[in-house]
Amino acid sequence: MNLKNNKILITGGASGIGKGLAERFLKDGNTIIVCGRRNEVLEELKQKHPSIITKVCDLSVESKRIELLEWVKENHPDLNVLVNNAGIQNWMSIEEDDFFIRAKNELAVNVEAPIHLTALFIKLRSLSTIINVTSGLSFCPLTKVSVYSATKAFFHSFTLSMQEVLKIKNIEVIELIPPAINTDLGGKGIHDDAPPVHELIDAVFNQLADGKKTLTFGMSDKLSNASADELKLIFERMNK
Repeated sequence: MNLKNNKILITGGASGIGKGLAERFLKDGNTIIVCGRRNEVLEELKQKHPSIITKVCDLSVESKRIELLEWVKENHPDLNVLVNNAGIQNWMSIEEDDFFIRAKNELAVNVEAPIHLTALFIKLRSLSTIINVTSGLSFCPLTKVSVYSATKAFFHSFTLSMQEVLKIKNIEVIELIPPAINTDLGGKGIHDDAPPVHELIDAVFNQLADGKKTLTFGMSDKLSNASADELKLIFERMNK
């Protein structure tokens, strides 16, 4: 991937890892478009970085994803990079009364949205790169976030397929596999002891500069390269 002079759409890019990617790509001379559900968070990002283009969009809704594509086609037909970053993580038990309702929302944002956006945006002639943000939990689930872990395992598998399928369209598909990072994913305070976002971003951009298509950091590097026996031990340790 060329790291400069791109026009990049980052879903869920107003906070957490998405924000870190947006700020680093912006620093490297790219035009950045960020979409998200919360207008107030997008406005905060816009105040800090006036050149970032923002768009309110609830990606859990199918019609809104289609509207997003039409907006891009009309206003930014030269968009060449899509970053499927938006995701939600629910810490919950299957015994809770609202488990299935919350699970459906996770599935809509973490699975349906990036699949649909991929199918929509590959229709853009300008598109050359897709970056999918999965998780180290793709390889070893955390039972407290069982649905999130399953959605990321699905997205990892889908990404591997797209890396092969989209070669015919000359679209590069890159997988970013973060471990737990100090963000508000899942709720404030849950990941306070995890590495900061900037450390992940520095590692990811070094790997991008080296031309890598699978980007890992810390624990996610260990998980993505672990044997079946090693994953079994890690699973037992994580879920005690």
